[in-house]
Amino acid sequence: MTRFADLLKALAHAGVDFVVVGGVAAAAHGSPRATLDIDVVYSRADSNLDCLVTALALLRPYLRGAPPGLPFRFDAPTLKAGLNFTLTTDLGWIDLLGEIAGGTYTDLAPHSIQIELFGIVCKVLDLETLIRTKRAAGRPKDLEGIAELEIIKARQR
Repeated sequence: MTRFADLLKALAHAGVDFVVVGGVAAAAHGSPRATLDIDVVYSRADSNLDCLVTALALLRPYLRGAPPGLPFRFDAPTLKAGLNFTLTTDLGWIDLLGEIAGGTYTDLAPHSIQIELFGIVCKVLDLETLIRTKRAAGRPKDLEGIAELEIIKARQR
């Protein structure tokens, strides 16, 4: 089971620049859907990659779904060479996303709002942009969630 609060605290305390997207962002806006992981779009700046390593290295991050024993080094050069990482950690599942269908951290940060999640104030994708990114992703689970998010949006008006 993912310990969302502890993962967010680890990121925040290490000074990681990120925006919460996906199911946790939907829940922050009022969606009742459950999610098993936390999805974050992270800044690809070199200094932020170092912060990510600081935040997660002691949590033994490993590629989710990879066979045990597969060599994987969680460090800044690995993050720099890759883009999106679906990880399992001692605190649960986290998806580190350098880019999603809606863009990069630089594109998405201006479309985020500050929300307190599990006691941590962090950037969360605003509702309009969350809907847009889910539509762009086009996965069945995202398309199912759009109708629900549209209802939430209509109720906010």
